[in-house]
Amino acid sequence: MARSRALFGFAAILLCGAPLLAVPAQAGGAASPSAQSTVRFTCANSRLPCLEVKNSDDVFGHYVGHDEPSLLFYSKMPGSGNRTQYSGVIPSDPSASNPMSKSYNFELYPTIWFGMAMCDTHSYPLTNKTCTPDSDSNITPSTSQRHAGTAFTELQFYPPGWVQQFNGPSCSATKWCVALTIDSLAVSNVTGKPINPTCQAQGLVSEEPTNFAYLTHSGTPQGPPDPVHFDFVKSGRPSPTKALFLGAGDHYTVTMHDSANGLVTEVDDTTTGQKGSMTASAANGFAQMNYAPAPSKQCTDTPYNFHPMYSTSQPDKTVVPWAVHTYNIAIDTEIGHFDYCSAVSQPGGNCTGTENGRKPDFDDTACFPASFALLVKVGGCEGANEGFDGPSYLADWPNGSASRPGPALLTSPRTGASFGTPYAQVAFESDAPAIEDHADSPPNNCNIATGGGCTRIPLADYHGPATFYPYYSSGSALGGCAWTVGQDVPGFSTNDYGKVGQYGPLLFSTFNSGGQVQRASFDFRNILPNNPCP
Repeated sequence: MARSRALFGFAAILLCGAPLLAVPAQAGGAASPSAQSTVRFTCANSRLPCLEVKNSDDVFGHYVGHDEPSLLFYSKMPGSGNRTQYSGVIPSDPSASNPMSKSYNFELYPTIWFGMAMCDTHSYPLTNKTCTPDSDSNITPSTSQRHAGTAFTELQFYPPGWVQQFNGPSCSATKWCVALTIDSLAVSNVTGKPINPTCQAQGLVSEEPTNFAYLTHSGTPQGPPDPVHFDFVKSGRPSPTKALFLGAGDHYTVTMHDSANGLVTEVDDTTTGQKGSMTASAANGFAQMNYAPAPSKQCTDTPYNFHPMYSTSQPDKTVVPWAVHTYNIAIDTEIGHFDYCSAVSQPGGNCTGTENGRKPDFDDTACFPASFALLVKVGGCEGANEGFDGPSYLADWPNGSASRPGPALLTSPRTGASFGTPYAQVAFESDAPAIEDHADSPPNNCNIATGGGCTRIPLADYHGPATFYPYYSSGSALGGCAWTVGQDVPGFSTNDYGKVGQYGPLLFSTFNSGGQVQRASFDFRNILPNNPCP
């Protein structure tokens, strides 16, 4: 549960890279441009919410990943892999007063997102330069060099209240915003070589380059969304007049479907009547990276219409071959980022004070003082919390109390010409084993090669089991059945599917690392025989 914490004083280390504006709020919430911190958030430094890579130690030279408990949706109906619609309710937050005795959405997760696999012929495996959009002809063993190049869309919702910086964790002091992100992998599955390091110093380019654009009222990006030309000021900060903002309690609809010019993503706020959209088109500036390994120093990308890859969504068939997770159509709650910190050396650096009353450890990075917070005055860190000891791993999730957030309510997707057809099956999947099995995450108890020591509630970096691990439950809402994440919510949750047991047994899968086929257990997964919340 939320605990009483001492008031914080602050300092931090400046990280190198292109400018990412992370600035303190002035009175009234205005940002002070004279107090800018230049922090570069990319998938490679584990700050940007990106799809987790299977062999990240090999790809990045160190572990890069995020904890992503997910709902997966399966259907053999043509179109179910590329045409979806969801409904939801934006959750509330407690008041900003006395924040040390409360919990907030941004402390529990930096984003909730809706996912879909995409064609990208310049992405891993980089051995097949064709991809037929919206087609199950792309179903090929994930280890095969014949697999079409694959990217992944995450339509990311960001909660408000904390430090305003590119891609969250807060769009504003009180409002949520939404961004279309597309992650690719600029690595060869034959040689294992990534795109050259000179290029990786630019824009949003890393081994996992990202296209990024906020949903806007006009459907036009605020600035270049492509990895090379991304502008951290124009593209990375949501404009109050251009971007879609949603408030607590707003009901909304998410629609994702293909078009001649690429994937269309739309969010309709049915409470306010406001709408936002973004099409992943070359006309909007979306582009695929041109793969060039060292010794080349080339860094270019090519305008590209990103189309969905598959027609259907089927277990172990419609997958992203380089990803830890096994899905195509999915809802994901990205947890394990925020952790409290009592002092930092400079904004954007490491924690030099205490973390929840303990000495800081290796994962206390990208830290900001309470003075930088837009509304909720707490100090903390946004790096990946690989030690499983931050608020995500406490029982601070919605429980009906005024000191907790309200539940994030989400429906299962629907597909078909009029979005009236439910998906036949649901699965629960947790990628905790992938995080536990790496040398930077003490006590490193999980061996993904054998499955030994891997537990659904992972061991924290203080060598005991994490205090809590969130799970999904369902109940009556939004005119039918809906999901929420965290713990059982009184008055809503009627089925929690065995709580953390819902994630099921270890799943062993094969993957290709530098031309070598390997087998490992990156996930727990449990496929239900039906969709109990259609």
